[in-house]
Amino acid sequence: MIQQDRLLQDFLRLCALSSPGGEEREVADDLIRTLEGLGLKVEEDDAGQKIGGNAGNLYAMLPGTGTGPALFFCAHMDTVVPCDQVQPIVRDGAVYSAGSSILGADNKAGLVAIIEALRVLMETGEPHPTIEVIFTVQEEGGLNGAKAFDMSRLQSKMGYVLDAAGFAGNIIIRGPAQNNIEAHILGRAAHAGICPEEGISAIRIASRAIQQMKLGRIDEETTANIGTINGGRATNIVPERVTIMGEARSLSLEKLALQTESMVSAFHIAAEELGGKADVRTKQIYPAISLDEKDPVVVLAVQAAEKLGRKATLEGTGGGSDANIFNGAGIPTANLGIGMQKVHTTEEFITLEDLELNARNVLEIIRAASKWEG
Repeated sequence: MIQQDRLLQDFLRLCALSSPGGEEREVADDLIRTLEGLGLKVEEDDAGQKIGGNAGNLYAMLPGTGTGPALFFCAHMDTVVPCDQVQPIVRDGAVYSAGSSILGADNKAGLVAIIEALRVLMETGEPHPTIEVIFTVQEEGGLNGAKAFDMSRLQSKMGYVLDAAGFAGNIIIRGPAQNNIEAHILGRAAHAGICPEEGISAIRIASRAIQQMKLGRIDEETTANIGTINGGRATNIVPERVTIMGEARSLSLEKLALQTESMVSAFHIAAEELGGKADVRTKQIYPAISLDEKDPVVVLAVQAAEKLGRKATLEGTGGGSDANIFNGAGIPTANLGIGMQKVHTTEEFITLEDLELNARNVLEIIRAASKWEG
């Protein structure tokens, strides 16, 4: 049986540990102690060394004692800032931060749900399939921990990330791929008051390019944005250089390619028209999620929601998560809602009920898998 007080104490303890991306060591050590205390062998990879950080991804496996397909469950250890001196406060049936920091329910609510489910399985001795646990680093900075994880070590052919908006029963089955665009525009410097005609304004080139782009909501599947512009030295100098950062996202890979190419072309065309040069680079940040309601990973999650007395909702999202990386590696992975609210703000909170429901949801997915005959 799930022990709510134990679950809450785990959550409060983890929230109080600062873990910005690249500095997850304290949380990783706490989780290692907890998992080893359950008798599990914990392995830490070299992701921290590869991507720059003081901790790697954690992996542990609970061998199966019954039938059913192996499953993995994943949550990330890092949080956004401000996350120093987090003081979690329990008030009116929920956990809040004291107001000067984030709480860290994103994604420590996912961590404790997985741990509590493991505890219950081991305490009750009920038969279960093989369960693999992955706790990643540096999710918030671009899913970098998951990208560095060795997928070949997994026995599981499907799994779940506990990191979605909404509540237990909300199942993310579609998510966009994202490309980042970095444009370096080169013009020619000149004195803006004495001989401006000798200059070529890199900012003007950038402005013309951006003006020609379709940005914002392109269609129901596609978005695009120019996020930062940096350049210029002084008001009396025609700006020689400017750097522009943007992105495109789409549920359709074809539409993503078209949107990305149109943005790249806009920079080149504007530079040619105004006598400058454009060096434009693109990079895929993460692949798309595209699951079907008949996929086993979705069916099991729907069955679990029904056991919780909830109507499952199959949704898409405009954001990315570690689930994108697992799906990109060919492992069907659903992202589950965990009830975290006002995330990435100092008003972040989660209810005690949702903390418990998340652990129950993991358990019910495992139980559904143990009966799976597909």
